[in-house]
Amino acid sequence: MSKINELAEKYYDYAVEMRREFHMHPEPSMQEERTSKRVKEELEKLGLEAEIIAGTGVTSYIKGNGEGKTVALRADMDALELEEENNISYKSKNGGLMHGCGHDAHTASLLTAAKMINDLKGEFKGRVKLIFQPGEEIAEGAKALVEAGVLDDVDSIMGIHVWNELEVGKISVEAGPRMAAVNQFIINVIGKGGHGSMPHQGVDALTAGAAVVMNLQSLVSREISPLDPSVLSVGIFKSGTRFNVLPGKAYLEGTTRCFSRELNDKFPEMIERVASETAGSYRAEVELEYNKMTLPCTNDKELAEIGQRSAADLFGEESLAHVEKTTGGEDFSFYLAEIPGVFAFVGAKNEDKVEYHPHHHPEFNIDENALKVSSALYTKFALDFLSE
Repeated sequence: MSKINELAEKYYDYAVEMRREFHMHPEPSMQEERTSKRVKEELEKLGLEAEIIAGTGVTSYIKGNGEGKTVALRADMDALELEEENNISYKSKNGGLMHGCGHDAHTASLLTAAKMINDLKGEFKGRVKLIFQPGEEIAEGAKALVEAGVLDDVDSIMGIHVWNELEVGKISVEAGPRMAAVNQFIINVIGKGGHGSMPHQGVDALTAGAAVVMNLQSLVSREISPLDPSVLSVGIFKSGTRFNVLPGKAYLEGTTRCFSRELNDKFPEMIERVASETAGSYRAEVELEYNKMTLPCTNDKELAEIGQRSAADLFGEESLAHVEKTTGGEDFSFYLAEIPGVFAFVGAKNEDKVEYHPHHHPEFNIDENALKVSSALYTKFALDFLSE
């Protein structure tokens, strides 16, 4: 057993304790006041200086025994607006809030890795920067930290997500696209109201909006290569107030997903063109609001190789698993747009111990052995990168 594995075993109880504490006290995005305070306290117990950044973010450095590169390790801290239905001793104490995605595990794992790296600081040169990030669930935290300069002195970065679609003990650290760009579009269709019995006197926004919904589907099926995975879905369509009133307005809201930065940049123009020209054929007009929430999350090839080697050294080649890229999003992508980095999925599923539920489910829970894997992987990747 390597020294890192031994330290992960040594601090496992600490990792569980911290994870359960955070689980009991979930906080909403960009309001992680208690969590931020506790993280800072735990880092200061190690003799580290901790800085509050971008409201509730926390950063700290662990310095090695000489000058060298700087590698960052990131964990997100926010919870979901979700009522927990688990019957566990560490159930959420904050009504309507729950760590239903695993961010409690990420925060606990990185705090545990901080203890491990601090114990090993005589064995590497350079610095490890710890980043505890707020607001991942609303895709605001990473952007705020980047704008605050959190990456200005960093050469590479790793993020980890515990993953309930993967068995505990398995790790996916693969090159290329891992998670999709997530965007929101809002289309207001503007017509002219009137009496339902005399539609020629108005401009029917409902019919125009319905045509916009249908024609938008042709973007993915007819304008985008079938070899370039993408999604366009309309999730909200509202129009009309009464059976015999011709609607003068319609409201559409939807999402796009893709793995290509080039396509991600083209989507707004494509949607604007189809929506305006379609509505125009019905004498209506449109107003488009397009919000880029996350970018494509794409792993650097060389860093993915380091991550795979780190995982194999710790847990054997059999620990490496393939996880297909997902159309879910991650604001870790904003770090990857600035510097090389890698995002790893760490298995947390074990139906012999914990009933399986997907992420964002009110009964979501994990096999806490995943904390041991995550803290060890954070540590090993950091030291392996700094020794390159």
